[in-house]
Amino acid sequence: MTPAAALLLVLALAAAVGDWLAVATIERGRHALPARTRWVTKPLPLALLIGATLALDPADAATRALFVVGLACSLAGDVALLSPRGFVAGLAAFLLAHLAYAVGFLVGGVSLPALAIAAVAMLVFDAVAGRRLARALRARGQGGLVGPVGAYVLAISAMVATAAGSLDLVALAGALLFAASDTLLAEQRFIRRVRCGDVAVMVLYHLGQVLLVLSLALPAR
Repeated sequence: MTPAAALLLVLALAAAVGDWLAVATIERGRHALPARTRWVTKPLPLALLIGATLALDPADAATRALFVVGLACSLAGDVALLSPRGFVAGLAAFLLAHLAYAVGFLVGGVSLPALAIAAVAMLVFDAVAGRRLARALRARGQGGLVGPVGAYVLAISAMVATAAGSLDLVALAGALLFAASDTLLAEQRFIRRVRCGDVAVMVLYHLGQVLLVLSLALPAR
């Protein structure tokens, strides 16, 4: 980890905390902050994480390049989701992000037995969670989203499975937190609201991304 990367990582965490506070303020119905505040607080952590990723000394340069793609797609998704009409665009951007991370793990090298076990576990999870989500979408008259959301769920599973296959516990923790954030977001949006759910979504998301970036600086497996 270079000094520049460490500084940018600290700044990204500070920016993330700022966004959590902004979300908490909005979630509690306190409108002390103007609505446009999140157009700054939401994309800033990812922009700083991209800088940190470019500045660090990676264990594998090709994996780093693909993670930069994943972070850039995540940043695009963050911006898209700030618009009420940006859900589908955001979904597409984050789907590409998950795929970029998955390919990055594959390029870095994976254990085939670990990958196979994780893939089976994720498919079982998808079968349960995906069915529940599909029922909720149809009940809301949004059956047209079942296919795109299903593809997105599979992309998340690919990221988690390949992270497990990498045998990198930091990367796996990051992938699981990212997946948990997406799962909670789907729960919030399509099934039921959870108390402090919006804040939890962002906390899980930012911490997951930070851990994925940190995994790049670990010694080569």
